[in-house]
Amino acid sequence: MSLTITASGTQAATVNTEHTLTTLASGKTYTLHVDTNAMSHGTGTADELELRIKANVLSAGTERVVYFATFVGAQDVPIKISLPVPVPQTATITLKQTAGTGRSYPWAVTTPD
Repeated sequence: MSLTITASGTQAATVNTEHTLTTLASGKTYTLHVDTNAMSHGTGTADELELRIKANVLSAGTERVVYFATFVGAQDVPIKISLPVPVPQTATITLKQTAGTGRSYPWAVTTPD
């Protein structure tokens, strides 16, 4: 099985701002990949990062969180990959750095062919 990159980029995080990485509009299964190599323990406050995938069940329904992960400080394994998330209608994928120094995070969303 091969993967197709549906969306990708690099997000420069502003601390305490939830950044929308992409909005998806089709019934597929998606996986979020984020490179957290830039994260640091810091001298006072460690970097903290939240990743979310929000999806709805019915068309025109409210999107709700279906995947959530938090990471703190320098990461021994820097590439983070979400669980595969089946999206029946639409989904929004977000990144939010909640502490530390704002970092840039390369990211990609994939789906199997």
